[in-house]
Amino acid sequence: MQQEECKVKNQAYEYMNWPRIEGILYGEESSPRDVMQPRTVPGGVLVQGYFPGAAKVTVRNLKSGQKFPMSLEEEAGYFAAILPYKRIPSYEFLVENEKGQTERRRDLYSFPSLITEEDEKKFCAGIYYEVYKKLGAHHCMHKGVEGTSFAVWAPNALHVSVVGDFNQWDGRGTLMHRCPMSGIYELFIPDVKPGALYKYEIKVKGGNTILKADPYGQQSEMPPATASVVPKVSDFQWEDQKWMEKRKKYVKKNVPISIYEVNPFQWMTSEGEKPDSYQSLGRKLAEYVSEMGYTHVELTPVMEYLDEKSSGYVTFAYYSPSRRLGEAEDFKEMVSILHQAGVGVILDWTPAQFSNAGAGLALFDGTCLYEPEWAERKFHPVWGTYLYKYGSPMVKNFLIANAWYWLEQFHVDGLRMDDVDVMLYLDYGRRDGEWLPNMYGTNENLDAMEFLKHLNSIVKKKMPEVLLIAQEDGLWPDLTDSVENDHLGFDYKWSGGWTKDFLNYLSRDSAVRGKYHDELTLSMLYAYCEEYVLTLASRDVGNYERFLKRIPGTDKEKEATVRVAYGYLMTHPGKKMQAMDASAPAYMQEYVKTLNQLYRSQPALYQKDDETEGFEWIQLMKAKEHIITFLRKTGKPEETLLVICNFSTAAYDNYSVGVPYAGKYKEVLNSDHEKFGGSGVTNPRIKMSKKVECDERNASITVKVPPLGISVYAFSREVKKVTGNQGAKRSQKKTTRAGKKNLKDELAEKIRKESE
Repeated sequence: MQQEECKVKNQAYEYMNWPRIEGILYGEESSPRDVMQPRTVPGGVLVQGYFPGAAKVTVRNLKSGQKFPMSLEEEAGYFAAILPYKRIPSYEFLVENEKGQTERRRDLYSFPSLITEEDEKKFCAGIYYEVYKKLGAHHCMHKGVEGTSFAVWAPNALHVSVVGDFNQWDGRGTLMHRCPMSGIYELFIPDVKPGALYKYEIKVKGGNTILKADPYGQQSEMPPATASVVPKVSDFQWEDQKWMEKRKKYVKKNVPISIYEVNPFQWMTSEGEKPDSYQSLGRKLAEYVSEMGYTHVELTPVMEYLDEKSSGYVTFAYYSPSRRLGEAEDFKEMVSILHQAGVGVILDWTPAQFSNAGAGLALFDGTCLYEPEWAERKFHPVWGTYLYKYGSPMVKNFLIANAWYWLEQFHVDGLRMDDVDVMLYLDYGRRDGEWLPNMYGTNENLDAMEFLKHLNSIVKKKMPEVLLIAQEDGLWPDLTDSVENDHLGFDYKWSGGWTKDFLNYLSRDSAVRGKYHDELTLSMLYAYCEEYVLTLASRDVGNYERFLKRIPGTDKEKEATVRVAYGYLMTHPGKKMQAMDASAPAYMQEYVKTLNQLYRSQPALYQKDDETEGFEWIQLMKAKEHIITFLRKTGKPEETLLVICNFSTAAYDNYSVGVPYAGKYKEVLNSDHEKFGGSGVTNPRIKMSKKVECDERNASITVKVPPLGISVYAFSREVKKVTGNQGAKRSQKKTTRAGKKNLKDELAEKIRKESE
């Protein structure tokens, strides 16, 4: 039976903080919980609520069912009542509109903050690496009530509200509370469920109101829409334990790493099929990459982006996997599928720049919060995007926590950081007078240096097996030396210099390549200054068809040049990265597969990548012939490989090459083999070295050298024939050894029996 409403004399007015209530009504109050939370007063418990458009509001005791009418204290929709209790009860509001429709609501300000003082201290110090578990939107239970907690950093805002489809995008009744130490605004809203769209309504100084997506939002609306989405609580079960243990070996420098670059939203199978989900992509990609022999995939940015032309490199939502192929759980499943296939996952990540979209980070709270204040440091000189303010501990925290989020929550095996040179050089892409020097008058970005040291040291401390790769086309010294040595601490650096010089060389007509021979060989002068990843990936050459177009010659010559290019990549010191698209011809796929097999099976191609002893020139100055010849080595002579690269259109039938050891040389790879689409200038028979001096060596071999081709030879020592007397002596020695073994066994058996 419904209980009658209890009437209470209105005494609330005299206990209400009217100056601050006016601030709530006019959008100037940043700490509404201080004003509106329930509290005991003489005569009972004061409860208040701001319900614009409500005709009537009643308070209902959730335990007893008693109801108490609230008085309209301000015509804008501000209600209050004093409940006849000594303690604050559990209650709800019954809000009736002018049409007589009633909605049940909980008092938002009766729920205490989920942001602790310790959270604020760590965040302000820039060391709250798991801040994404508090900031953003999180569906949870709070004081036994189901709902969603929201938290956003906007220290210079006049006030912040959560708006979404759950409150008809009207933020007047969902004012967030400002944490005094950090400027984080937070609010728990009951009954908001996963899938709800939301943004932050921010009133900035000057009175304007702007709408912003959640910087820490873990799910986004499908682009080009920009709202954030309340994510569901993850219950994903990982099945990649074996891989997570296995991946530890890849942090060592003496193991093969061959990376396949993939744009997950554009990649197609050899049949021209474009996967329509992360799971489908994972299965198809795992099959292709495993078959081709790669160790890792590197995904172009999967963090949500708006501009399709940017291929994801202009990030909009850093914590949100793109909705183009599914949600966060789907992306996790894709990573798990690849891991179960023995394939590592590296993500491209953009800590240098962010989107200038109105709903993004730019001027987030009406001020330069994430970006520097000075125009000379604020904008990317090439793309016009915004750069980060690395001197802010909270901005550094945002980025470091984001890196940790992808590594921890998604089991990612590495991060390739884009545009590191833009971060490090204050004058990058700028003319004199367009940049501001640092405090010492030089062009190094000291704040960016400290950020990268901080980031890399924390990642390596927590997950030492994770790979950290820098894309830096400048000449920053010792990029891959340790933070302990006062350097930046990357594992690898993209060798942009090698790629640029090599592609310049390949773009020359074969007749004039001799004039640019140093573009082939210059890289070995600095090959051991850093730990390098050599790249002929999509950012370098595009897809297979685009690669062909940038090379002069006939169609056959173009294809041969591509083969020799990939061959040089795979035999040159350094880890490997390429993007041979699955739609390339079958014979080209077979060639790349064979290269990967050779690379992973021959220790000489990776074991001493970072040691000068692993490489030796044989023919360095054959500019006229467009030929280079070199050795790849380990500490064992029998593992030595001889590599001959011919970048001319001429073939050689009897080409002499000096060799380091007397013995046999077997051709284990030839890019001109007919099965790879070549003309068939190969060396099917083993070549025996001769005592003929060549290339300042005492022995040499004579081989066929294919046009625009690479050939690789494995060395083995010559086995001398055994004469009759030598054979008899060896047989006698074997018999003697056998006799001694039998006598030893008999003696051991006798001792055993006696002991029994």
